[in-house]
Amino acid sequence: MSDDTIAHDETNELIASNKVEGTTVYDRDGEKLGTIHNFMVDKRTGQVDYAVLSFGGLFGLGSDYYPLPWDMLDYDEALGGYVVDLDQETLEQAPRYAASDEPSYDRAYGERVHGYYGIEYPA
Repeated sequence: MSDDTIAHDETNELIASNKVEGTTVYDRDGEKLGTIHNFMVDKRTGQVDYAVLSFGGLFGLGSDYYPLPWDMLDYDEALGGYVVDLDQETLEQAPRYAASDEPSYDRAYGERVHGYYGIEYPA
């Protein structure tokens, strides 16, 4: 297989993690909420559990990080970013952390995050 037949960044169904990081997240009205800082992948299943949204601050400085259950995000090709059914006020009250205070992402934290958004935490 030659190098030009191998997908490096994106196919119709897959996207490289480095292309997701930095992607804009919008509310349903098309207003920018923030950008994807990174995402958290389950080590055993390989499934993405959370997209971590960077929101607030100025030019990325002083931003807080908001884990969003991955299922909340819909990719919108026209916007070139992800859309979530949240407004800024709801997001401001959501579970978050500072860069220096990353949570353990254990079951209790997962239940808290999912519960805030009214989503059942997976078994």
